[in-house]
Amino acid sequence: MSKKAKLTEKEIDQIVAAQANVDSAWEKPARVHRAKSSSVSIPADLAARATFLAQLHRTKNLEEWLTHVIEERIELEEAAFVGVKQEMSTKAG
Repeated sequence: MSKKAKLTEKEIDQIVAAQANVDSAWEKPARVHRAKSSSVSIPADLAARATFLAQLHRTKNLEEWLTHVIEERIELEEAAFVGVKQEMSTKAG
């Protein structure tokens, strides 16, 4: 079993440049599809309160502000989940 020598970044760049126009040197292109967006309905009074807060925070629109708030909350929930999971495994082990 032979170990391959690690190539430098410059050597890799040279190989890629040399093979750039050689179709057989490349794998089949990867296809990426954008996830479909989804919508969520919220009560009108909650939407009005959220709109006020979005304006207060000077965001472009309500959707941008809600996305930011949801992302923050998801990060908090995920961190809490990981913490609880670690705590449980520590107690069990």
